[in-house]
Amino acid sequence: MHAVKPYKIPVSVLVVIYTADLQVLLMERANKFTQPSGLWQSVTGSLDAVDEPIELAARREVLEETGIHSHWPGCVLKDWRIQNTYALLPAWMHRYAPEVTHNTEHVFGLQVPVGTPVMLSAREHVACQWLPYREAAERCFSASNAQAVLMLPGFT
Repeated sequence: MHAVKPYKIPVSVLVVIYTADLQVLLMERANKFTQPSGLWQSVTGSLDAVDEPIELAARREVLEETGIHSHWPGCVLKDWRIQNTYALLPAWMHRYAPEVTHNTEHVFGLQVPVGTPVMLSAREHVACQWLPYREAAERCFSASNAQAVLMLPGFT
């Protein structure tokens, strides 16, 4: 007997990981066969429970996707107090309850020291790269991700 997978919670985090010289970490999403998708992004993820604190979700997603502990020396996580609400892409709507059509994304920045090691979750990402923030914004497949990356200088 298969366990029924619960619906995703339509509240998520977006965490822009960057260095003091405004190099931004982008990761290429894996498609369902863990092959390159051509879709580059920052750390993203939904809350695990409706009562999970947003900052805890941001720290958890960073660790799960990159292996970076946001409490390491030299790491500073900031809640940018930005929320984006957007319509769910049709390809991902099956992950949510039938009545859910939109997601609310909370934006954070995580400054890390240059040379911080990254260990990708192979289930989610197949490659990563550090890019100057403007170039990183151009590579982001999500408009809200690109916008957050472009706002980076105002939050450092």
